Amino acid sequence: MKLKSFLLGVSLAAVSAFAATAESWKLAVTDVEGMERLQLEWGPFKEALEVATGDTFEFYVVNSRTAAAEALRGETVDFVVSGPAEYVVINKLTKATPLIGLGRPDYHCAIIVRADSGINVPADLVGRSVAFGDIGSTSNMLCPMQVLADHGVDPVNDIERIHTSRNIAFEALNNGDIDALGMNAGTFIGVRNGQTELPDGFYKMIARSGDLPNDMIMVGAHVPTEAAETVRNAVLESKAEVIAGITAHEENDKYVGMDLVAIEDSAYDYVRSMYSNAGYPQFDDFIGD
Repeated sequence: MKLKSFLLGVSLAAVSAFAATAESWKLAVTDVEGMERLQLEWGPFKEALEVATGDTFEFYVVNSRTAAAEALRGETVDFVVSGPAEYVVINKLTKATPLIGLGRPDYHCAIIVRADSGINVPADLVGRSVAFGDIGSTSNMLCPMQVLADHGVDPVNDIERIHTSRNIAFEALNNGDIDALGMNAGTFIGVRNGQTELPDGFYKMIARSGDLPNDMIMVGAHVPTEAAETVRNAVLESKAEVIAGITAHEENDKYVGMDLVAIEDSAYDYVRSMYSNAGYPQFDDFIGD
């Protein structure tokens, strides 16, 4: 009986020690509105996080990028899944930092024209119309504007800038109503391959960026450094399972083929340059909000 009592005591002590070290965190995703969508699209990721870390993660709904920043500043959310453009502003407002990069394959942007347009280099677009996607989008606005700037074209003053939906932009380009598109290169390839009524060589890419900085899991400035590093290390040690959780739902297909990597704030200096060249040098407010 004494041996059984001793073993029971050791077991209870181990359980108590584990319970004492486990943490409870709040988790948000910036581009997903509503708890139902969060559970459906990111539930498997949350479960994988809990298995990998031994901690508890509870979803926190944010209906805008501004709401995510306010939640971090108010310490009501601890970790946020977000994109590069959102991160740059959130970091400026809250001092949140990137913890783990979501390394998306083929994540870059391009400048697209019709092959018969006579436009061959970005400088040929001076004085012409260029369509971009959602205002504030990393790969559909900020990145292609940066590509123009990298080639000596001022994206604010040298072109006629248009913001419209992808389908309308392609129709306008096909009809010759605009001169170029600036957009996510992977999305362009998908749309191009789906337009079976057009010849394969109808479009051409006259410039592209390098691979863009990663989407990321960022951590609030209020979370102790040691705790954040513990989460990061546990996730990277179980990256296969965490990646499977992220890609479990088709809404996250853009992450298929991804890797998880440790990442630092300096990786996003290129995005800060994008803001400056787009006419927002302070990058302290969300473009389009």
